[in-house]
Amino acid sequence: MRIGINTWAWVAPLTDDALARLAPRIRAWGFDAVELPVQAPGDWDAASAGGLLAGLGLAPAVCAGLLPEHDLLADDGEVVRRTTDFVRHCVALAGRVGAAVVAGPLYAPAGRTWLLDADARRAAVARLRDRLRPLADEAAERGVTIALEPLNRFETSLVNTVEQALEAVDGIVGLGLALDTFHMNIEERDLPAAIRAAGDRLAHVQVCGNDRGAPGGDHLDWPAMLDALADIGYAGQVSIESFTAPALAVPMSVWRPLATGPDALAVEGLAFLRELSAARAGNFRP
Repeated sequence: MRIGINTWAWVAPLTDDALARLAPRIRAWGFDAVELPVQAPGDWDAASAGGLLAGLGLAPAVCAGLLPEHDLLADDGEVVRRTTDFVRHCVALAGRVGAAVVAGPLYAPAGRTWLLDADARRAAVARLRDRLRPLADEAAERGVTIALEPLNRFETSLVNTVEQALEAVDGIVGLGLALDTFHMNIEERDLPAAIRAAGDRLAHVQVCGNDRGAPGGDHLDWPAMLDALADIGYAGQVSIESFTAPALAVPMSVWRPLATGPDALAVEGLAFLRELSAARAGNFRP
C-alpha cells in the first residue's frame, strides 16, 4: 500500500519553494507519495515538482476543489467554460507531473447546496455526465483519471455517497472515484461496504480520523476498511488529508488543533497506517 500525504497539512496554497522544503522531509519520514493541491493556476510548476518528486522517489497525485466562480452545472456558458478550463488545467498538470489521478469534487465549489427532487437529481446527474465526458476523454488520453469525490451533506447536495458517485461516472472512461474517510463517516452507513461497492472504479483514497486529524485513535474501523481495499484489489495511493495549514482554518472549519503540529500529524498517521498495512501485507497487490 502506497501511503502519501497532502501538503495542505503545512501550507496553502502550495508553492514551488514550499514543496522543495517539504518533499525531502516527507520522504525521510517514510512516505511513498505526496498529494499536490491545486488552488489556482500557477501556484506551483509541474516540471519542477515532477523532477523533485521523481528524484526523491515520491509518487504524485493531484487534488483540486473548485473556486466560487466555478460551477460545471451552471446555466451560464461562461461559468461552464471557466470551470472546464480549470479542470483541464488540473489534468494537464497531472500529466506533466507524472500523476495518475486528479481527485476532488470537480463539478461545483464546496458549500454549493440546493434542494433536489428525483427529477431534478436525474437532470443534474445527466448534465454532470455530459460535461465531464469530454474532460474525461482528454484525461484518459494523458493517462490520467479524474476521480470524483463525494462530499458530505453540508458541502454538496448532489454527490454524497458512493452509490451516487457511481451513477455519475458509470460507463465513462477516464472517470473514477476518490473516497475520503471524513465524508464517508458522515454519509455512509457501512464504510467497508461502500469501499467494496466502489470496486474497480476507485482511483484514489484520502484518509483522516473522524475529527479530520491523523488516522488512528479515532472511532473508525480502520482494519475493516483496509481489508475492504484489499478485497477489491486497490493498488492506488492512500493519502492522509488533514487541514492544519492556518490559511485553511476558516474554510475547513478547523476550530481547534487537530494535532500537536503538522509534523506530528504526518509521522503519527504514517506509523499507524504502516502498522496496519504490515499486518495485512499479504492481502494487498504487490
